Amino acid sequence: MADLYVALLHHPVYDKTGAVVTTAVTNLDVHDIARLACTFDVRAFYVCTPVHTLRRLVARIIRHWDVGPGSTYNATRREALALVRQAPEMDAAIAEIERETGQLPRLVATSARGGPTRLSHAALRARLAAPGPPELLLFGTGWGLTKDVLERVHDVLEPIEGSGPYNHLSVRAAAAIVLDRLRNGR
Repeated sequence: MADLYVALLHHPVYDKTGAVVTTAVTNLDVHDIARLACTFDVRAFYVCTPVHTLRRLVARIIRHWDVGPGSTYNATRREALALVRQAPEMDAAIAEIERETGQLPRLVATSARGGPTRLSHAALRARLAAPGPPELLLFGTGWGLTKDVLERVHDVLEPIEGSGPYNHLSVRAAAAIVLDRLRNGR
């Protein structure tokens, strides 16, 4: 079975005007995606931001639940937050996964935009069930991953489609749906 890793990229991503920006890390994203990672057997969840102050914020959140008051208040939250790792950018996460597993991970981006060569959830689920290199699933913040990131990935996962034309889920909601589809086939 291939290992699954998740990364939440805060840079480089687009804002609503199409400019490349760095977005803020939110406490809610860290908590909720860590809980998803724990629920859906993700090996580690990387929060990727080049902003030192935001990395300190993430470290503070983790410390609170690991050794601070949160560690005795809610043991399950402690377990989930233990999966959070930090990286200044995607390449640092890739290098750490390679050091840990001895293999470069396959990069799979998520996007709300469709396209002709999108990987289905079923195909990625099958890949994860078979022996193979680790898979790093990339989620973007803001208005999505930049063209530069998408040009580096091996695959782009098919978008989540609702019953209407609106298609702008929060990253937490998208991560929950995608991970459920990958692990449970729904």
